[in-house]
Amino acid sequence: MEPDLHELLRSLRVWDPRITDLPAFDPAAAPAEPLPLFTRWFAEAVAAGQTEPHTMSLATADARGLPDVRIVMLHGADDDGWSFATHAHSRKGGHLTARPYAALAFYWPVLGRQVRVRGPVEAAPAEEAQADLHARSTGALAAALTGRQSEVLGSPEELARASETAWEQARHAPDTPAPSWTLYRLRADEVEFFQGEPRRRHVRLRYRRGTEGWVRESLWP
Repeated sequence: MEPDLHELLRSLRVWDPRITDLPAFDPAAAPAEPLPLFTRWFAEAVAAGQTEPHTMSLATADARGLPDVRIVMLHGADDDGWSFATHAHSRKGGHLTARPYAALAFYWPVLGRQVRVRGPVEAAPAEEAQADLHARSTGALAAALTGRQSEVLGSPEELARASETAWEQARHAPDTPAPSWTLYRLRADEVEFFQGEPRRRHVRLRYRRGTEGWVRESLWP
């Protein structure tokens, strides 16, 4: 018998106190720019034992404006922006070529926190993309060398052959370039920090880039 989805949904609880701690958040004490607060929250999520805190949702739109979203890995965040990587010929790579604007969302349920980021996206220089790739694991390089991301797959055997070849190359030639591998940087126009609150008086702080720097605004939950 198939499970009852609605029954399962009704049985679930958000922010179970056995595993979630909802810390206080005072927007008045937040820094003038969003990056220091993001770095602090990220470090606190790691310290709290959040599983894979560096994963994030990446939302893009195609040439017709139709949205798409998937989970990717954060490669860095600094004054140049929030960075992630993919093949230029992948579905999301094509979206970013047609519409170089995206949104990110981090969710750290162990602390009841979300961070949302959106803004224009640019590709980093090719040498930076390759340096970033070669600083990662052998598996990351093998996956990049397998290539053909988002294309229709003929058979599992075809993937297995390509993957074995890529793994062999990654192990024996760790400096092998993956020419289509692209490092993208999202330069934030807006960054929102969401802190859950036990009585649902959630705290939302939005940073909005203005002509003279960042503007901070509290939002209704």
